[in-house]
Amino acid sequence: MPLLEKRLENDLSRIRNRIEDQAVNVTAAVKNAVHALQTGDSNLAYSTILNDYPINRSMREIDRLCHRFIAIHLPSGTHLRLLSAVIRVNIELERIGDYAVTIAREGVQLSAPPADDALARELDRMANETLLMLDQAIRAFNELNAELAHSTKMMSKAMEYNLDIVYQEIASASQTKNFKDTLALFAVFSQLKRVADQAKNLCEETVFAATGEQKEPKIFDILFVDDNNSFFSPLAEAIARKHYPNTGRYRSAGRTAAENLNPGLLDFSASREMDLDGMHPVALNDLTPHEIADQHVIVCLQGDVSTHLTEIPFHTSVLHWETGHMTIPGKHDSVDVAEVYRTLALQVKDLMDLLSGEET
Repeated sequence: MPLLEKRLENDLSRIRNRIEDQAVNVTAAVKNAVHALQTGDSNLAYSTILNDYPINRSMREIDRLCHRFIAIHLPSGTHLRLLSAVIRVNIELERIGDYAVTIAREGVQLSAPPADDALARELDRMANETLLMLDQAIRAFNELNAELAHSTKMMSKAMEYNLDIVYQEIASASQTKNFKDTLALFAVFSQLKRVADQAKNLCEETVFAATGEQKEPKIFDILFVDDNNSFFSPLAEAIARKHYPNTGRYRSAGRTAAENLNPGLLDFSASREMDLDGMHPVALNDLTPHEIADQHVIVCLQGDVSTHLTEIPFHTSVLHWETGHMTIPGKHDSVDVAEVYRTLALQVKDLMDLLSGEET
């Protein structure tokens, strides 16, 4: 092996060894922080907090080694992809260390370790799932195993839904628990979710380093709601489907369900070649809590969202688009439909530009 190539491989191995050691230390920090909280071990909690300083120093050293490697070897292709991924993974691991510190600090603020109740069991379950995801993500990166990275990413979807259940438990427990303890547990669950989010980022960096595959554009789940799902909400859904088919997954529902779609909407859609095939009025009660929790955005087109949904999922954002001045047309009122269409089309455009950028 030529001398320069041998030096390149040695320098690269040194960087990879350092990032592996950093991953071990960060994982230990999360485990120790959770264990300290669950057992009330304040000594372990404070030790975890202080051990974040070596993690921060290591992060800066790895960053220095990476930039030195680029300056000396001017890498390209596979080596450049790997260095780019390592630089981002280094930042993500340091953030996970910060989340461990927050968990440890919240743990020492608790008046007592979590009791053996539903919330404590949820904490144990989520901590185990988060640590499993983190372990697998780190192993995938160390091995540059894109297949393992892809499968590990899938774990984060279930965790988002489980968090909604956790927050409901916390809200219920706030009536009986010490308020300060309730806030601390809320923060702990949030930090564990952030650890899982960073583990997902590690998986995406693994796929990039191993295959060159870039992170896929985010697909947004958007639900349009109105009174009976016969006119406003199906029209908004049809507009989004027609103009932004690759950016989102769209559906609509009503507080109740009309028997049929509005006749004026059907006539208008035929003249504009809008696809309403398979669409029929649906009531919100026909959607499962899981389906509603999956929505990134819920757009309310009539009234306040509280008249449609009693609870908004924690990770869902709600928008109100005013349609009160618009009349629901009769069978042949195509001009009225055209006015509503133009108004909703502009609102849909503004929303999709905000979520995905104007290039969509």
